[in-house]
Amino acid sequence: MEIIIRFFIIAIVMALLYVFCSLIFSLWVFPALAYRKLKKNGLDGPSPSFPFGNIGEMKKENINVKSSSISHDIHSTLFPFFARWQNSFGKMFVYWLGTEPFLYIADPELLKKLSTEVTAKNWGKPAVFRRDREAMFGNGLVMSEGDDWARHRHVITPAFNPTNLKAMASLMVETTNKMLDNWTTLVDSGTQEFDIEREITATAGEIIAKTSFGISYQSGRLVFEKLRALQTTLFKTIRFVGVPFGKMMHPKKALEARKLGQEINQLFLSLIDERRKMITGSGPQNDLLGSLLKQSEHGGFTKSLTTKEVVDECKTFFFGGHETTALAITWTMLLLATHQDWQDQLREEIREVVGDKEIDVNMLSGLKKMGWVMNEVLRLYPSAPNAQRQAKADIQVNHELSIPSGTNMWIDIVGMHHDPALWGEDVNEFKPERFKDDIHGGCKHKMGYLPFGFGGRMCIGRNLTFLEYKIVLTLILSRFSFTISPTYCHSPSIVLSLRPSDGLPLVLQPL
Repeated sequence: MEIIIRFFIIAIVMALLYVFCSLIFSLWVFPALAYRKLKKNGLDGPSPSFPFGNIGEMKKENINVKSSSISHDIHSTLFPFFARWQNSFGKMFVYWLGTEPFLYIADPELLKKLSTEVTAKNWGKPAVFRRDREAMFGNGLVMSEGDDWARHRHVITPAFNPTNLKAMASLMVETTNKMLDNWTTLVDSGTQEFDIEREITATAGEIIAKTSFGISYQSGRLVFEKLRALQTTLFKTIRFVGVPFGKMMHPKKALEARKLGQEINQLFLSLIDERRKMITGSGPQNDLLGSLLKQSEHGGFTKSLTTKEVVDECKTFFFGGHETTALAITWTMLLLATHQDWQDQLREEIREVVGDKEIDVNMLSGLKKMGWVMNEVLRLYPSAPNAQRQAKADIQVNHELSIPSGTNMWIDIVGMHHDPALWGEDVNEFKPERFKDDIHGGCKHKMGYLPFGFGGRMCIGRNLTFLEYKIVLTLILSRFSFTISPTYCHSPSIVLSLRPSDGLPLVLQPL
C-alpha cells in the first residue's frame, strides 16, 4: 500500500513538473529561440518582454484620439507604436504579440518580391488569428489555407460573375430607395441630423442578406446584430492575443464570444435548412448561398463542402459583404460633406450619365469621377487597414534576408497609403484627381496601393463593392445634399475594420 501511495505521489510530482516545464518552454524558451533565429536572419525590431512580447508598449501608446478638426493624417494616431518603430527600424522589422513574432511590412518592393516567391495557395494565415477569430470566420475563405483555400475559392467565384452581379442591382436600388424614402419622411417631420454610418451599415446588411443569401430583412437583421455584437466583443476590448492562455485573462469576454459564435452558427444552419427544402429539381438559386449548397450537395470536380464549411463561408461573406461597402460609403460621405465642390461634381456627372432614367448597370462605368473618389477614399480610409500572412516555408528574399517558415506577417496598408515617400507631400489631402489618368493614383510603386489586398488572395467580392458603392451613392446624391454636423468628432478607430468610433452625424437637405 505504501508503495502505491509513493508511486502515486511521484506521478503527481512528475505531471506537475511536466506542466511547469511546458509553461516555461512555451512562455520563454521557445520564443527566445525564435527571437535569436530571426535576428540571425537579419530581422531586427523592438526588444520583446516575454510572455507579453511588445503588447504592453503597444497598449500604453494606443490611445483613441478625438478631434473637432478633421485631419486625414491618421497613421500616427491609429498605430503610434508602428510609426515610432518605423523611425527606429525602417519599413520592415519584427515585433511580438505575446510569444508570436510578426514581421511588420510597409515596404511595397518587399511585398512585390514576396508575391513573386509565394503563390496564393501557399500563403498561410497566422494561427494566432485563426484561433482568436474562429467564432467570427471559422475556416472560411479569409482564414483558410492551402488546398482548402483553393477549393473554397473555386466554389465561391461563380457567385460573383457579371451575370449574377447584374441581377443584384435591382434589389440594391429597391433597398436603398427604401432608406431614402425614410430619410425624406423624417426630414419632413423636422429631423435633419442622421447618423450616416448606422444608416448605411444597416442598409448594406439588408442588401447582402437579400442579394447573396435570399433571406428577409428580419432574418438578416438578426444575423447582422449578432455579428456586430461579436465584432465588438472580439475587437473593442483590451485583449492579450498571442499570449499563452491569454483568453483566461478575460474569461467573460471569451465565453461571450464563443456563445455569440454558436448562436450565429445556429442562425445560418436554420437558413441553410430552409433553403435546402426550397431547392427543386431545377437546382439551387445562383446567389452565394445557392453556389455553396450546390457544391455541398454535388461536389463537382472538387471535394464537396461540409455543412460547417458552408456556415463558415456564410459568416465570412455576410460580415465582409456589408462591412467593406458600408464603410467605403460612410467615409465617402464624410469627405464629400467637407468638400462640397466634389459633391457638386459627382451630382453633375450623375445628371449627365444617368439623368432621369432608372439606374442600369451598364451606365455605372460612365461614372468616372465617382470611381476616382472611391479610389481616393479607399486610399485615405481603407476598410481593411492591414493584411496578415504566414510563411509556410522559408522565403529567401535576398542574400542577406531570409524569412523563416512559420513567421507571421503584418502588412500595414494604412502606413503605405499615407507614406509621403510613395505619394508625395500631399499624401494626406483628399485629391480624387490623382486617379484621373492612373489606376494607382500616381503612387511611385504599384504595390503601395492595396485597398483590396494583393496577389491571388485579393478580395473576391471587390466587384460587388464597386457595384453597390456606385448604386447607393448615385441614389443618395440624386436626392440629398449633406454637410457635416457640428456634433461630429473625428476619431477613426480599428474595430477589425477602420471606422468612425462615434458614428458619422450629417445634416441632410432634400434636393
